[in-house]
Amino acid sequence: MTPQLQQAIRLLQLSTLELQAQIQETLETNPMLEALEGADADLDTGVDEAAAQREEMDSRPDSTDKDAGGREFEEPAEPGGTGDASENIPEELPVDSNWEDLYDMPATGGGQGGDGDGRDLFENQSAPGEDLRDHLLWQINLSPLSERDQVIAMTLIDAINDDGYLGEPIEQIHAGLAQDQELELELDEVEAVLRMVQHLDPVGVGARDLSECLLLQLEQFSPDTAWLAEARTLVRDHLEALGTRDFKGVQRRLGLADGELQAVMALIQSLNPRPGTLISSSSPEYIIPDVFVRKREGYWQVELNPEVAPRLRVNPLYASFVRRADSSQDNVYLRNSLQEARWFIKSLQSRNETLLRVGTAIVEHQRAFLEHGDEAMKPLVLRDIAEQLEMHESTISRVTTQKYMHTPKGIYEFKYFFSSHVGTADGGECSATAIRAMIRKLIAEEPQGKPLSDSKIAQILVDRGIQVARRTVAKYREAMAIPPSNERKRLV
Repeated sequence: MTPQLQQAIRLLQLSTLELQAQIQETLETNPMLEALEGADADLDTGVDEAAAQREEMDSRPDSTDKDAGGREFEEPAEPGGTGDASENIPEELPVDSNWEDLYDMPATGGGQGGDGDGRDLFENQSAPGEDLRDHLLWQINLSPLSERDQVIAMTLIDAINDDGYLGEPIEQIHAGLAQDQELELELDEVEAVLRMVQHLDPVGVGARDLSECLLLQLEQFSPDTAWLAEARTLVRDHLEALGTRDFKGVQRRLGLADGELQAVMALIQSLNPRPGTLISSSSPEYIIPDVFVRKREGYWQVELNPEVAPRLRVNPLYASFVRRADSSQDNVYLRNSLQEARWFIKSLQSRNETLLRVGTAIVEHQRAFLEHGDEAMKPLVLRDIAEQLEMHESTISRVTTQKYMHTPKGIYEFKYFFSSHVGTADGGECSATAIRAMIRKLIAEEPQGKPLSDSKIAQILVDRGIQVARRTVAKYREAMAIPPSNERKRLV
């Protein structure tokens, strides 16, 4: 493959954020490229034809050259010679403008920086997130602990996982402390410090199991909270029965009626089974769509997102400095930079054209989805688009990876529209996406006290003409993180 083709393929498989980083890097390293901004962005992004013609001009004497407008100018004299004017320039130059005239100063109100409408300028600024370990250590450092207890607390915090649970048996932690720190520790001392750690924020952190985690959170409720005693008993002694949906057995053991058990369960469901997730250092990841899909005058149209990448062109002034007959090192560098800039612009144009063609082809196949939702999704594979556009299947795979489409139904990755299929009773095909949507809808509408089994769901789909086996229903259900029927049973 030629270097141009390799570059085009590499740009084609980049995601939006990776492409923007690549463009920024190229702008910084290639002086021939420039990004158009504001009103200039409406101009043609191709190579300036006048600059291309000026590139072919014959070499001229080094002492005299011409600028972009054809006017002659002379090389500046060497610094330090008679033409050096730096000696006459004072350190402080008088100016006829103020700082505020050159830079917009943020309006202030109420002692806080704002943009004129009262909003904080730093409201959307992201800062390094604090993880759970840092959050707990910060509280430990503020606690009046002895040096001995502080060592124990820090060791316990190191053993707490991201969900907030103690990841190692306390006996093992005790043995490790006694060996590494050479401390004569009793197990009771470690358990006492653990009890203190368990009362740090977030409540329930440092628990050894789910029952202890929920009990720690129930301790924070007021003693006069309704059904608090029953909730503690249920969490401490009958949590396993509750997990298996043995509601009748739980009612019998606690002596509760249906409505009373519902109230107790509502109190338990208000707790957080993974308290560590309340302190997360992960920052949100924003998706920038590559194309927009809109319906205008009854037709679906696909448009490229103009904000994905800046519009580029070759700098006409720098291109005019290239001289055909000059083989100096500087001129060779300019010629190579000009050629690389042209290749880069053409590769970007090729990427955009391919992206638009593939997006348009997908929309043509999946109009029913745009009109009616997931249940109307049609079967589609990469080969179908490749044959339609007369492209290689690997090219379609590159285009559809980490590329996103903004539709009235939401933002979807291109690959979302591709799925396998199963046969129907009339000899047609139904996509896996549509089947998953049907399964999700059937489960959402099932009776609370009698959920549908996988076999029953498969039979309903067969009655609708979709030939699907029970194990296929189970596979799709597990892929959607939906529990089996015995775990979906709810108290009526």
